[in-house]
Amino acid sequence: MNKKTKIIFFIFIYVFSMILFFNNVFSMTHYQETDFVTGLVTANALNVREGPSTNYKIASVVYKNDYIRVFAKINDWYVIQTDSDIIGAVNSKYVKPIYPSNNANNSTNSTLSADEQEVFNLINVQRNNNGLNSLVIDEELQKVAKDKAQDMVDNSYFSHTSPTYGTPFEMIKNYNITYKTAGENIAGNSSNEGAVSAWMNSSGHKENILNNSFNYTGIGVVNSPKYGKIYVQLFIGK
Repeated sequence: MNKKTKIIFFIFIYVFSMILFFNNVFSMTHYQETDFVTGLVTANALNVREGPSTNYKIASVVYKNDYIRVFAKINDWYVIQTDSDIIGAVNSKYVKPIYPSNNANNSTNSTLSADEQEVFNLINVQRNNNGLNSLVIDEELQKVAKDKAQDMVDNSYFSHTSPTYGTPFEMIKNYNITYKTAGENIAGNSSNEGAVSAWMNSSGHKENILNNSFNYTGIGVVNSPKYGKIYVQLFIGK
């Protein structure tokens, strides 16, 4: 069993044990499965408790627009995992289920990997929640984002300026893509939700995501031995 498999196995056993513990405490015969795995926090600050009740101690706090992974529901509480790997329970009233397929503008794009598709959907959820139109994948820009992400892994750097391609703006132009406005977000993270949450909690990255002058995007996600995954999102306005 490799290291990654052991971590996943441990998380599964931990979550399952918590669910059994919650059930035993409340004399429940079963818990409710959810039809989604990603939730968006809607409260300004939401306590993550050690059990499904305000009687339990606070283990952590998540904030508005943070993404959390949802495992199950017990009464009015979700059993969740935060981006910092804290597992606990939050009041379901303050969590918005994310159903990417519900948004017609987020239809599956064959040029995107599963990770890239999820990031694309999560970004558009943030834009839609702020009254903005969804971004559209530009296939040529998609190639640029993938090449930049791969270059960052291959050459072991984390910067907007590539030793191979130069600045994002130079790179876009060298791929013969025309634009009026452009921007780039990069991240190193172990999860898609974590990468988008980190961007939304950074003023400069958030400004790119919620920039109404951008209408096209390209997203590259590549496995990284250092960060887990490297993320590159390019934005342009035409």
